[in-house]
Parts: sequence; C-alpha cells; structure tokens
Amino acid sequence: MKVKVLVLAIGCAMMSFGGYAQKGVDSGTPFGHGEDSVRCITNISLFVPYAKSGNFKDAYEFWKKAYDECPGAHKDIYLYGARIYGWQISNAKDAAKKNALINDLMAMYDKRIKYFGDDQRYGKNWIIANKLQDYVQYMGDAADNKTIYNWSKAAMGEFGDDTESGTVNMFAFASFKMMQKDPNLKPQYIQDYLKCSAIFERQLKDAQTANNNKLETALTAYKSTLDATFANSGAADCETLQKMYSSKVEEVKNDLPKLKEIISLLRRVRCQEIDAFYTAGAYAYKLEPSADAALGIAKQAVKVKDYDKAMQYFEEAAKMETANKEKAEDYYLIAVISYEQGNNSKSRQYCLKAIETNGSYGDPYILIGNLYAKSARSIYPDDPVLAKAVYYAAIDKFEKAKAVDSSCAAEANKLISTYRAHLPSTEEIFMHPDLGKGKPFRIGGWIGETVIVR
Repeated sequence: MKVKVLVLAIGCAMMSFGGYAQKGVDSGTPFGHGEDSVRCITNISLFVPYAKSGNFKDAYEFWKKAYDECPGAHKDIYLYGARIYGWQISNAKDAAKKNALINDLMAMYDKRIKYFGDDQRYGKNWIIANKLQDYVQYMGDAADNKTIYNWSKAAMGEFGDDTESGTVNMFAFASFKMMQKDPNLKPQYIQDYLKCSAIFERQLKDAQTANNNKLETALTAYKSTLDATFANSGAADCETLQKMYSSKVEEVKNDLPKLKEIISLLRRVRCQEIDAFYTAGAYAYKLEPSADAALGIAKQAVKVKDYDKAMQYFEEAAKMETANKEKAEDYYLIAVISYEQGNNSKSRQYCLKAIETNGSYGDPYILIGNLYAKSARSIYPDDPVLAKAVYYAAIDKFEKAKAVDSSCAAEANKLISTYRAHLPSTEEIFMHPDLGKGKPFRIGGWIGETVIVR
C-alpha cells in the first residue's frame, strides 16, 4: 500500500516538469533532467526497500532502470547491485548464464569507479578490492589467476603502500598460483613476494602507530600467510636464490636498504649458507653494523673454518638482535662451534644462554644431552657402571627438549631410545654402592648435575 502511495505521489510530481527530459547517463548529471530525473528518483526509492529486505526479485526491475538510466545518482545503486547480482549468480542454473552475470557484476564495479571512484572512504582503491573478492568468490576454481594478477597489479601501481590489504593478498596469491603452473616465473614470484611483504610491513607499522588493533590483527594474519606460502612454495630454494642474487648483491653493494632486503629474505627462508648471504652481510656491515650483517660474516667464517671469527660475529649478532628467537639462535650457533672444538663447558654455557633467551627452543637441550653422553667415559674412565649413569642426565635433557619444543620430538625420541638401552641394569645398580633405585646420584666432573636413578 505504501509503495502504491509513493508511486502516485511521485507520478503527480512528474506532471509539473513539463515535456523536457534527459537521462542522467546521457546528460552527465546524477539524476538527469525533467521526467527522467523523477523516474530515476522513483526507481531508487522503489528498489531500495525491496533490496534491503532481501527481496531481490522484486527489486531487480526498478534497480536495473536506475542503474542503466542514472548510474551516477547514488552509491546505493552499487551497494545493492552487488547483492542483486550475487543472488542471481547463486541461482543461475546454466554455466554460461552464470559467467555472463559475473561479467556484468565486474562491469558494474568498473562503472562504480567511473562515477564514485573519488569517494573519500569507498573510492577506487576500496572498489577494486571488493571487485577482486567477488570475482574470486563467484568464479571459484575457474578464476583466472592472470586476470586477478593484472587487476591487483594495476591497483598496487596506482596506490602503492596504501593499496587495500585484500588486493595485496590477492596479488601475492595469484603470483604464487601462476608460478606453480610455470616454474619459469620463480624470479617474478620472488619479486612479487618482496613487494607485498614490504607493503604489509609498512601497513603494520602504521596500524601499530595508530593503535588500530583490529587492523593490526588482520594484517598480521595476511603477512603470516604470505610468509608461510613463500617459504613452502619451492621458489625459495637456496640454489635458485643464489643464482638470482649472486650478481645483484654486487650491483647494490653500496645500497644499504637493498642489501638489508636481500639479507632479510635469505634469512627468512633459511638460505644462510650461500655466498650471496655471506657477501651481502659483509657489504652491509661495512655500511652499518647490524645483526643480520654480522650473521652473514659469521656464517662465511664458519664456511672457511675460521671459528674464532665466526664466534666473534655470532656474539655481535646476538647483541644487536631485537627478537629473542633470533638472539637464541645466535647463541646456539656459538654452542655448536664450541662443541665441534671440544670445549664442552663453553658449549653448555651458550646453550643455557640460548635457553634463557628463548625458553621454547629445544635444540640447545639436545646439544647439552649429546655433550653429556659424549663425556660419560671421560668422567668415569675406571667405572663403566657410573659412566652409564651419565646417560640419565643426557636423557633428562632430551625429554626436556621435546617437552618445550614439539619440532624436536622425533630426534629427541630417537636419542632417548638409543641411550635408554645403555643405562645401568638392575643387577649393576644393586651391586654398585654409589647407585640406588629411585635415589639421587650426583654426576661429577664438569657436568655437576644430580639425577634420579631409575
């Protein structure tokens, strides 16, 4: 009843406009002129209530007239137009019809850019992100990654660091899928990854500065997915990266930001044993000492067996690290070198520093356990039973390793099984005055730990 009254009222109003009429799409005005402007307002007034209530069937005819005749009249034409097309696409039975509707929806987003692309809040940047989202949603597995790539690339070229995060995410994923299909695109994918990573890092800093926790959470999720996809992509194999960056490092040896970018990438994908990483680190350290640069020098020193230099720069790296995980890794690498040199107490010292820095790091516990097992006979050269008792301490460390770090579980369990088979037997414990089942036993020598005999 209300709709009929509204139509009647507007119909009466049209009589006052005389004969002159021109559609908005023809005149370049939002509503048009004369009778056409009234018809535009009428159609908008009629389709909005229907669409708002989810009655897209009755909304369609009025919406389509407004969309065709006065596309610059109001953003509601596009807000509800996306929903109407979505309803039609979801109900399309024929594949050809569905594809045609998706094309119409994409064209509608382009038209929105034409008329409302300069909107302060929901302008071109936002519109492209939503266009991409709808394209992927409705096309599903049939979505063309090259199309996604080109649309998002154009947006990133225009908006740079301000590109909508959803668009950046789409760009990275499309690049990844294209690389999967054509391995020759590995270099392109790596460059695309770096570009997206830099944008997300910049946006994360801005979100943190603005205390926008919701945005920070969303961006962190995007960045984590981006990094995980890259790390597992196969593009990040060290041989490929060495070929890519061996000459590039020389080209940018005086460009600190570029060197940092290369070092960060190689470290992130665990390609720290290649010449490109070593060389980039050395050049970067000359320009500005940093943890990553020091790490590169240390790794190179290990390669040429200059262990004193290696430990010096691992120590330097640890001092400059800001993240505990990386700092702990630097300490652990010093522990590994000390182990190889036979300096057991120093090796344990740096293992403990690594554990103190990162309590969920299992490798240092495994190394300490191996140190203890290796020392068993030297601590008790004349008593093979007590030498076996040292394995209790080793097993304790292996147990601790898998308790704090599940990634160490397989290695820890293997070592536990190996050394458990060599523990003192029940008869040996019974016959040995220093040992008692269930009682503490103090291990001597440099170990100096108390264990429970079991």
